[in-house]
Amino acid sequence: MILGGPDSVQKITVNGKPTFDFEIFRRGPKHLIGMFDETNEFVSYVKDAAEGGSSKETAFVLIGEPGNGKTFFGDYLSDAYRKFTSMPENQRFTFRFTGLSELGHYGNLQEIESQTFEDPMILALNLFESQNESLEFLSRFGFNDSQIQFFLKNYRPLGACSDRILTELREFCGGDIEKIKQHLQVVKVPISQNSGILTGKYPAGDKITSSKIDLLGDGSLTRLLQLEEGDHPYYYDLREGALARVAGGGIHFADELFKNKVDLINVYLGVIQNRTIELKGFRWPIDTLIIATSNNSEYERFREGKEEAPIIDRCQRCFMSHNTDYRLQKELTSYALGGTEKKTTFTGQPLHEDPNLNYALSVAITLTRMPESDKLTPVEILKLAAGEIAGEKSLKTLAEVVSDLAQDPDITKRFGQKGLGHRSLGRAIMNLLSDAETHQGQCMYAGDAFKALEKVVLDYVPETNDRAKYLKDLILAKSLYREQVMKTIFDAYMDEPRAIENEVMNYVNMIVGKGAKDLSPDKLWTYKDPQSQKIKAIKIDERFIESVEDRLGLKSNEQRENFRNTITKIYGQKITADSHYNFMDNNELVKAVTDVRLMSDINSAGSLVGALSNRTNDENDKLYHRMIGTMVNKLGYCKTCAEKTIEYFCTHDDEA
Repeated sequence: MILGGPDSVQKITVNGKPTFDFEIFRRGPKHLIGMFDETNEFVSYVKDAAEGGSSKETAFVLIGEPGNGKTFFGDYLSDAYRKFTSMPENQRFTFRFTGLSELGHYGNLQEIESQTFEDPMILALNLFESQNESLEFLSRFGFNDSQIQFFLKNYRPLGACSDRILTELREFCGGDIEKIKQHLQVVKVPISQNSGILTGKYPAGDKITSSKIDLLGDGSLTRLLQLEEGDHPYYYDLREGALARVAGGGIHFADELFKNKVDLINVYLGVIQNRTIELKGFRWPIDTLIIATSNNSEYERFREGKEEAPIIDRCQRCFMSHNTDYRLQKELTSYALGGTEKKTTFTGQPLHEDPNLNYALSVAITLTRMPESDKLTPVEILKLAAGEIAGEKSLKTLAEVVSDLAQDPDITKRFGQKGLGHRSLGRAIMNLLSDAETHQGQCMYAGDAFKALEKVVLDYVPETNDRAKYLKDLILAKSLYREQVMKTIFDAYMDEPRAIENEVMNYVNMIVGKGAKDLSPDKLWTYKDPQSQKIKAIKIDERFIESVEDRLGLKSNEQRENFRNTITKIYGQKITADSHYNFMDNNELVKAVTDVRLMSDINSAGSLVGALSNRTNDENDKLYHRMIGTMVNKLGYCKTCAEKTIEYFCTHDDEA
């Protein structure tokens, strides 16, 4: 399922380290976001188990903070597997015994299906008392020696009840294979999410009422009344338990494994190690992938009990981190906001979403997951983790930070292991939606996102140090949000949705043209625009170039030349692969260009603030309403968030 397609695997770079991405995890409107290390570990685990490695005797356990996607991973995998096995070429089959009334001691039981959904090939490998006879029987159907050897690698004995019934059929039919076959029927395994067949989920239950019956099944009084033999293994109804329903090549998902009481966990120990269901001395081999989840606190509590070491030793532990790429977080935030679902106010009116809302929430949430480091600031880590430029800092530095943190024995101090999770994001959105001002203005205004998140931190983060860090991170997030507002204001003032993008590319083209051999004496450079493929001309504005570089803190000629060379090099590399690359991921350059244009094109940002704040004269009032019109008609704002965004711009709040 994972590695079968031609484009199933891609090579990518994450946090400065090469890794792989698997297409199976990115399908559908609501797929896995990020989780690159986790999916790589999982695929490696499954591949090793399939190839006979030690992983086949372990369970795969995702451990991490609440709200980082562990349960979603398990549910998504189960759903993908159901879709895969529903395809005609991947369907699962099992078998049932028929005509059992002829044997005389099964009462009204006419048919008995394999309780653990055993594969017909397993039946074929055990059809005769001698394995050689079974293999000879298979060879009659045209299977060659290499194919038969492949079948033998996956050999396991029949379960207790199937083996008992087959033995009785051999005796009843006198070993005549043709007569035995008349009592056998191959049937398709039903795929059902709700009945737990093929893929089943067992969430940790109440420690008083839950029991091992939930996993293994129990004796059935109804069956006992039909069976003349009191010691018949079919007396036990295995499908009353969760494991038998996924025993035929299925997935058992144990959510919050270590929250279960000890006797249930001991059941898992036997199942994981031996891959068998055992009841009263009877055994049923199973073919099951076992995955589980646990939060950090439950795992640590369980690990402290030294007597429980065997079960931990049987677990392939994967410490799942939060998503640390704010660009990918935008997709997760979109999930939390409801995706394409339209929200309404209490009075049934459409509820608008500020174009900057997703950005504000995503940056704030992701910043709380950034570690403290001597090598990089939180904002630099944020940018580098998203594949953006962070001044002179490189991905190599980020890779070093991640590697250093990975050496810490305290899991919670590793990269991305701590921070606000998806549930905290959901709570923040609920806070925003419960605010009367949101409904009165019919808009989820981005500036209110920080108040909503602050309430979550104060109400739901118990640890004092964590709470202080997260509140500090929100201040940083506000400053980044203000940069977005500055770009919006410039675009609105210029009445052009891509005004700041054009100005950034003007700077880039100017420094490229500055070094061109065909530059005219009047500093006019003609070039072919890679985006439109049209011939354009641009005049080199030395004052503009130097002003931008002053804003970037480049004072000496050497610093300026090094920066220009870097930009030119990036331009050459990026534009070859993507003709629409626009440098908008270089936030520092974008901010510098924005500041310069606000100061030069609009005389000064202060005068614009004054004009927008004081609308007592007609000229200022016209400017204000023209910008509101641009924001509403061209930039995706509504009247409420457009007015609030301009009002916020006119304050000095959150200036870096």
